[in-house]
Amino acid sequence: MRLRHCFGAIVLGLASVAALGQAYPSRPVKLVVPFAAGGGPDVEARRFAPKLAEALGGPVVVENRVGAAGIVAAEVVAQAPPDGYTLLMGSMSQIVQKILRPAAKFDPHTSFVPVTLTSSAPAVLIVLADSPIKSAKELEEAIRAKPGQFNYGSGGVGTAAHIAGATFASLQKLNAIHIPYRGSVEIMPGLLGGQVQFAFPISGTAVPHVKAGKARALGVMSAKRLPSLPEVPTMKELFGDELYVQDFWGGVWAPAGTPPAVIAKLFAATRQAHMDAGLREQYRAGGTEVELSNSPEEFAAFMKAESAKWVRLIQLAGVKAE
Repeated sequence: MRLRHCFGAIVLGLASVAALGQAYPSRPVKLVVPFAAGGGPDVEARRFAPKLAEALGGPVVVENRVGAAGIVAAEVVAQAPPDGYTLLMGSMSQIVQKILRPAAKFDPHTSFVPVTLTSSAPAVLIVLADSPIKSAKELEEAIRAKPGQFNYGSGGVGTAAHIAGATFASLQKLNAIHIPYRGSVEIMPGLLGGQVQFAFPISGTAVPHVKAGKARALGVMSAKRLPSLPEVPTMKELFGDELYVQDFWGGVWAPAGTPPAVIAKLFAATRQAHMDAGLREQYRAGGTEVELSNSPEEFAAFMKAESAKWVRLIQLAGVKAE
């Protein structure tokens, strides 16, 4: 009799989860973006949100939670109710920040349910368009000639732009100073104002400035050249080191404990949204490629592999929390 009651409870529980998945969403879904408004990742999130809303059949609202290079947003979402109504546009930034700051009140592997990878974008080495420096080799020579007099900007300690710049300085044995800003949108004003002489923003941020004639791209940190900047060589081409291949990836995460039926619906809707040809072209024009996981489990395994990779890169570049 007890076994029969237990079996009945399981069936009722599964039915409840299934019903929740069918009813979801019954109110607006909040997509939390850890980056400043106007930057590449923010622009992409705002392009993605309407497509996700169409696929889910309910409104999706973008909310920017900037601070501590992605930690603030991650902590907010980690503590949100696990009902599928608060999602994080997670990325390698949260992986890196947890490595640098173990006391952060979230863990990318246990505080969230990974839904799917969505995009991949390399860092791009840029200088001002009117800079006398025309190539990455020329920049290397200029820094070597004036050690400690060249600054590079980033959106904060541990961001893709910071690690890319630190990798460049470390591998080429250069004395360059890191200037961390509050977000990637501040990098270009820093270049224009002369506070920094070069930077490695991700392609979603860099390419629009290059296309607008404000910046000159000297190299890209991808395995192959970007379709949006086909004339710009990869840093691996120029310097021959595999460690110059660094992609900034993004994905959707939900708080740990979110029901499997809701995760399944989010996974299917996110994939459907990114299958839209117009959205994919908008991403590509900005230097970002759509990359999708085959399952939430595959995304979780990818994240674990990325953690090991970024530990190595952080140690190589000597990046430390400030």
